[in-house]
Amino acid sequence: MHPLQELRGLLDRHARPGWATAIEGVLISRVDRPDPPAPAMSGAVLAVIAQGAKRLALGDRVFEYGPGQYLVASVDLPVTGQFVRASPEEPALGFGLVLEPSLVSELLLQAGPVEASRAGRRVPSGIAVSDAPAALLDAVIRLLNLLDHPRDRTVLAPLIKREILWRVITSEQGGAVRQLGLADSGLSHIARAVCWIRKHYAQPFRVEEVADMSGMSVSAFYRNFQAVTAMSPIQFQKQIRLQEARLLLATHPGDVTGVGRRVGYDNPSQFSREYRRQFGAPPSQDAARLRSTLRTPAGALS
Repeated sequence: MHPLQELRGLLDRHARPGWATAIEGVLISRVDRPDPPAPAMSGAVLAVIAQGAKRLALGDRVFEYGPGQYLVASVDLPVTGQFVRASPEEPALGFGLVLEPSLVSELLLQAGPVEASRAGRRVPSGIAVSDAPAALLDAVIRLLNLLDHPRDRTVLAPLIKREILWRVITSEQGGAVRQLGLADSGLSHIARAVCWIRKHYAQPFRVEEVADMSGMSVSAFYRNFQAVTAMSPIQFQKQIRLQEARLLLATHPGDVTGVGRRVGYDNPSQFSREYRRQFGAPPSQDAARLRSTLRTPAGALS
């Protein structure tokens, strides 16, 4: 059986409402219709598509990956994503594995200084797409097979997850994953800045202060932040603010001004203008649409 065919069968059989599985950090997606673009945080994740295709927009960059390809998101970034090839007859099927920096560090230490040095000095994009090597697909299949063997997966799942991570580290996009595991890499410095901005998104900040926290000059920080996120720090903050506002509006649709203020907008007209530019409708109208979606039966959304 062709590896992709076997992978499709496993993903289709084990897909459940939600994306979680019995193996920690392993996700399965099954979507049977193209969905509209939706904002989300990428997470630090490896994603493999077995059937269908998915498109992600990060700032002004667009990534699309299909059967037999994988995507690496090495930093938790605000993206807009959608499955673009999916139907009830041929649903989009995907596998995901959460990337753990501590495990990357452990593997690099075990591999020795030569492998760690291959991370390079250039700060990579936070998202990249490549064709999946056969060895990577084989390891993913063996990991998913453990879903049928609870006794075995307790012992074997951590070993196969390490193997999958090693296959990625030594693959075309390995540089970004290696930097994820190195505490002093440029990517790690930017990841910490991203985390700080996410936690303090409602507060104004000076880029010079965040650059200083990251241990970089302002010019190096701007350049590296743009390389990883495809956005300036201020644009990144705005993306986080608007995504948080949309989540709040789903439960507080009548308090547009209050929601805008909570996410850091003192000017209601500016909030409305930027929200409409981002989501295609003013906040009150989009909130009503979100409420309608939340009331739709779950089966209609799968």
